Amino acid sequence: MLSTPSRVIVHLSDLHFGRVDARVVNALHDAVWALAPHVVAVSGDLTQRARRAQFRAARAFIDRLPSPHLVVPGNHDVPLYNVMARAFDPLGGYIRFVTADLAPTHTDEITWIAGINTANPGTWKSGRVDDITLRRVESSIRALPPLMVKILVAHHPFDAPDGAGATAPLHTLTAAGIDVFLTGHLHASYTGHSAQRYNTGGRSAVVVEASTATSTRLRGEANGFNVIRVATDRIQVENRRWDGRTFVLTDDQQFSRVNGGWQSD
Repeated sequence: MLSTPSRVIVHLSDLHFGRVDARVVNALHDAVWALAPHVVAVSGDLTQRARRAQFRAARAFIDRLPSPHLVVPGNHDVPLYNVMARAFDPLGGYIRFVTADLAPTHTDEITWIAGINTANPGTWKSGRVDDITLRRVESSIRALPPLMVKILVAHHPFDAPDGAGATAPLHTLTAAGIDVFLTGHLHASYTGHSAQRYNTGGRSAVVVEASTATSTRLRGEANGFNVIRVATDRIQVENRRWDGRTFVLTDDQQFSRVNGGWQSD
């Protein structure tokens, strides 16, 4: 466990309401409450097909979780078959039923957490990070204390074939001071640091990806979620996976702050 003061962040992703396992949904609710998190971050794909009933179910589930919540949309939160909505109001359902804030932030004495929208209505799966978003995040970071742990929440990983603009935005954001990236989309969990994951030099950040928390759309990995325990000089990332009865701890990695960012312990 980390030394105090510290913060506990629960990271959920790819809920896909409209195609969920009810047993997993109920067990996840109980597991999150047992962790007493300071923040619950949800990195997109709240629904399966961006339909009203699915958004309502996702909203009801999130409302039952500990507050505060920081939520961003994913590509499944944009209509697939409703061509008019996709063209002219792609995030209308998300905005009406979940939140109109597409650039949410949460700040306390230790952490600054920011969400960005990577859903690209011009394609089905691909994500993107535009220059305006990059400049906004960079500007916000410059105003923060240097030891505050800066966390970015996005749906798309930055190196997936259909990711958020390849790795260039990640390099920019890491150099600007982002310490942790929380993403989903691939339904596969991963924890590492950016220098290792992306084979880059310079400053290194912690990269955390989540499997699907509640969907039956499994891709070779059980439902799961992440717990991130944050202190100013250390970060601990736990992966919890569904074993058919409950969510159990399956991986635990720790990182220390160094001159070049963060390194694995």
